[in-house]
Amino acid sequence: MMHRTALIDGGDDVELHRERGRQVLPAVCVLAGVVLLATGGGPLRTATALGGVALGGVGLANTLRPFRFVIDADGLTVRRRGLHRRLRWAELALVVLDRPAPGTGGLRLLGVPADAAVGLPADARVDGRPATELLDLGHVRENPDEIAAALARYAGQRFRDDRGATAGSVADFTVGLRGYSSDVVDTLVGHARAALDSDDPARRRAARDELAAARAAGLPVALRGYDVRQVDEALDALHAALTEGGDA
Repeated sequence: MMHRTALIDGGDDVELHRERGRQVLPAVCVLAGVVLLATGGGPLRTATALGGVALGGVGLANTLRPFRFVIDADGLTVRRRGLHRRLRWAELALVVLDRPAPGTGGLRLLGVPADAAVGLPADARVDGRPATELLDLGHVRENPDEIAAALARYAGQRFRDDRGATAGSVADFTVGLRGYSSDVVDTLVGHARAALDSDDPARRRAARDELAAARAAGLPVALRGYDVRQVDEALDALHAALTEGGDA
């Protein structure tokens, strides 16, 4: 289980720290590969050993890359693979604490640039707008609740906590031996409900379009999933509510 530490506020800024222990598995791979090479053997054994050393070496290199993430009154300092920037709050239209698509990871912090000239890589989307993943919270030691509190304190209305957007639909649907994937349905329903609770027409349109696209593509089916008829009816109702509450 991942151990979290309490976030330490230095007064004028809050600095996050990389999760401990991420070097252990890559180091084990390297060590095992070296042992296999030292003890000798056939081509298969040698290939396995070299693969272990290479895999572990890449993992160690990733964990040793420079990392810094600071939240303060002026903005964010981000230093991670592919992004090394000082971002002032005025450069960000929105900072969102969100869950990615089902099966792709845990909590992440996304930034929506206020203007394309900010030059952030667009590797995510928020409410249909290009966004950048600023932080994977699975890679830091600090508690997500305290990180959210620090962001709310410094970013003000630019910060949005969407962690609850995927929760709360489990009790609404019957789980059967075969039905729609619960992860996907939870995400869709959570985003739609959060959009309905907001006063942002653009966010409602984005959630409505997300529902429509998902239905058009076909929801994935799982061995233990939500009742198909119940989900279809709920998504139809949500789509209608989002259409009524926003621009058609």
